[in-house]
Amino acid sequence: MDGKFFTASEAATFAKADEGHLANLRSQKRGCRFFKLGRKVLYDKQDFENWVRSSPVLTIDSLKAER
Repeated sequence: MDGKFFTASEAATFAKADEGHLANLRSQKRGCRFFKLGRKVLYDKQDFENWVRSSPVLTIDSLKAER
């Protein structure tokens, strides 16, 4: 995972998600923005990391910790 971009496979590994799920999001024009070079899909690492961190699910325990 060196360089400025994640491949679709590397992005899925980073997010602990299924590569097919990311493909579904792309086809629906949802999720993180991406670049296509021929058939290759690339995600800017910083954009992808920000996207993953942008919508945390708040739990009761995490709300208690904020107090």
